[in-house]
Amino acid sequence: MKWLHIKAIFESNEIDLAEELISNIFFSLGLSGVECNIPIPGSKFNKDILEYSIATYIPDTDSAPELLKKIKTKVLDLNESGIKITIKTETVNEEDWAESWKEFFHVTKITENIIVKPAWRDYKKENNEIIIELDPGMAFGTGTHPTTALCIQMIEKYLEPDHSFLDVGTGSGILMIAAAKLGANNLLGIDNDELAVKIAKENLIKNNIDRDKFEVSLNTLDDLQSPGDESEFDIVCANILAHVIIDIMSLIKSRLCIGGVAILSGIVKEQEKLVLQSVQENKLKHINTEYQEDWVAIVVKN
Repeated sequence: MKWLHIKAIFESNEIDLAEELISNIFFSLGLSGVECNIPIPGSKFNKDILEYSIATYIPDTDSAPELLKKIKTKVLDLNESGIKITIKTETVNEEDWAESWKEFFHVTKITENIIVKPAWRDYKKENNEIIIELDPGMAFGTGTHPTTALCIQMIEKYLEPDHSFLDVGTGSGILMIAAAKLGANNLLGIDNDELAVKIAKENLIKNNIDRDKFEVSLNTLDDLQSPGDESEFDIVCANILAHVIIDIMSLIKSRLCIGGVAILSGIVKEQEKLVLQSVQENKLKHINTEYQEDWVAIVVKN
């Protein structure tokens, strides 16, 4: 089978906002996996990046031209809003597709003590560092995105040993792994993508997380069993899109135990006030906001 590699190369004065808007084009058309060629500010592990781009792969079938046409149409709308985008396409073989995306992922220092290491990279552990080893597959990142880094930083700050942990939209499972290595117990990850569930389970096992401590399920927050003592958590993390967080804010609250903390990320600064308004409407207490470039992580308490 052949695949079509679609790359959106862009220029913008607001890199993080452009990244989210372009990624949303792919997501809105049902493409769950993107590769983001975006540097992390200040990371000594980054290589020089000569161009900013968001890319995805689709099967090179009879339906590919129509899907590509839809992508280009939506991109034109962003061009009109001041984001200059060029679409490039390339047909690749299955074998090349399976390996080419790996070049974008490197060892990343998320906090003073937490390092994210792609499985195919070498890194020598220093002192008391916590190493998260990840093989994200094509569809998910390895902690290099600012929203993921912000979540890990907040998990490290607020999670206490034996806390229970719920990850909404778990993706590669990276946040569950970080929570487990920081002492969490009773971890649940949910995602509506079957591939995410498979990859997250594999990554948790690869990081030697006790199988009795975690579960990853193909599920959405509203489909979980009714709230109760066993389905309330000390920490709930949702690293997804801002409008989705707003839509499910009441459900997030229902999964928090009294005094529990929710970490909300995937939010650009322009959407911060809308999320905080939803926090207030759901009678959650805003306790912290952290920023990285144009991205925001909001921490609230039940």
